[in-house]
Amino acid sequence: LLRYMIFIKAYVGAFYMLPQEDVQKALGPTPRHLELEYFHGIEAADFAEATTQKMSDNVSPATMAILKDRLASFNALYRDVQPGDRYGLTYIPGRGTELSLNGQPLGRIPGDDFAAAVFAIWLGQNPIDKSFRDRLLGLQ
Repeated sequence: LLRYMIFIKAYVGAFYMLPQEDVQKALGPTPRHLELEYFHGIEAADFAEATTQKMSDNVSPATMAILKDRLASFNALYRDVQPGDRYGLTYIPGRGTELSLNGQPLGRIPGDDFAAAVFAIWLGQNPIDKSFRDRLLGLQ
């Protein structure tokens, strides 16, 4: 459960990797899936803004420049969500990172580098919330 401003429940999440994989390598070239269910309506533009900001908090300016066009394509996939909607983020090496809403694929972005950067929003050194990251990874 991620709380916004301490008391507002924003969403719940679950993170999946292959059982033999080490969670310390969650941003490496391994298949993974993140599922987030929202408690409040959020507009697509707000997702795009937050994605850009949190990605830039986790990668270098040079990496952001390399990812710029793919990030724009990814941000264009977002849709407004209502309470109970679920975004899924799935990475398959060699295929890319797919964004889905309520199980319906919205699009796929190529590259291990993009996958590492977008998953870093929740799992990186500077995630949205470190406690949430640690719970997703089973470290708490």
